[in-house]
Amino acid sequence: MADSKFFEINKLLLKTLIISEHIMINTKISQYEKESFFEFDYQKVLNKLLCLLKMMRKEEEALLEEKDGFNKQLHEWYKECHRKLPWRSEPSVYKTVVSEFMLQQTQVDTVLPYFGRWLEIFPNFETLAKANEEDVVKQWEGLGYYSRARNLHKLAKGIVGRVEIPRRPEEWLEFPGVGPYTAAAITSIAFMEPTAVVDGNVIRILTRLTANGSEFKDNGVAVKALTSLANALLNEEDPNTHNQAVMELGATVCMRANPLCTVCPVVRFCAGAKYGIAEKLPKLMPKKIEQIVLDRIWVIYEGRLLLNKISSDAKRLANMYELPEVDEFLKDLISKKTWVVKKRGISNQRIQENIYRPSQSPSLAMLKTIESLNNLEWVGITELDSVTLSGPHKRWISELLERDTD
Repeated sequence: MADSKFFEINKLLLKTLIISEHIMINTKISQYEKESFFEFDYQKVLNKLLCLLKMMRKEEEALLEEKDGFNKQLHEWYKECHRKLPWRSEPSVYKTVVSEFMLQQTQVDTVLPYFGRWLEIFPNFETLAKANEEDVVKQWEGLGYYSRARNLHKLAKGIVGRVEIPRRPEEWLEFPGVGPYTAAAITSIAFMEPTAVVDGNVIRILTRLTANGSEFKDNGVAVKALTSLANALLNEEDPNTHNQAVMELGATVCMRANPLCTVCPVVRFCAGAKYGIAEKLPKLMPKKIEQIVLDRIWVIYEGRLLLNKISSDAKRLANMYELPEVDEFLKDLISKKTWVVKKRGISNQRIQENIYRPSQSPSLAMLKTIESLNNLEWVGITELDSVTLSGPHKRWISELLERDTD
């Protein structure tokens, strides 16, 4: 019993030492956790950890000593090789803000067509601020994470109500939907504010540059641990180019899988590449995935499709439309055999949606009940574009309409 307590105390001290040096590790100490107290050589483990810590510090110091050379290579590469994106041509604060909101958790290729259409309908903060929320969300349809559209709408109203547009990151943090990364991106790109951006791309680049093998609990912890290094490496004379270059490097060269080290413009500064471990970094604890199964029903009656309007106070997809879930009320309609199975992911959730067709037409009593419910609506097949569907359901309904008429 005493040995066990001593093991726990020493393990705690060991972890405290590691965390104090800005290395976040799992609640386990890898394989050493499995060894008994008598087999556990603390001094050996401690020596290894201290060596690792010294190596990381050495690599960070070496990178910062070559900061000017690193930035020169990075900037020259960016100016020659960056992608020609619409928010980079004839840039404006508004274009930067819209692009940063759209690019949150969404890839560039997905954003491009939406960005062009958005600027045609809402060309500036003033036009966006005057629009009603329903129209704003409708134009966002298909991009997902619709709170971004609502927050962007609120931000536009806030900007229009000010005498001048804020220029500092802390001022932008006052707007809904703007976190440290977005505030740094907007102010550094639009106003040359010397603040480094730190997101998943930057975490990946910095851990590879310094061969940082720490295991981070999540992205948020990694951001906190690496922000000081990102700011130390920042080219303060041109934070606009620097931040965009780092983001471009992460998106096109220093990718999560199969990084293109052989063509990387800053590979000679990269300790991860030197040690052959770049692709293994960063180390993030795996997220717990929640598996969800939903049953939905596909009912067409007199040229209309039955849809469920999600509550306005829902945390996700507020006021949007999807196929109804099968509840006790609709259960009598469905056939026993699943018609179609669809899958989608939202954050850490993996959702399987089983879609059933009715085995019979709805009765008069059921039709009356449907009419009396606030959340269920019949929408004409030719009028589906008039309502805002969630991205997956918009795609699925289009597919199922064709399939249903085959």
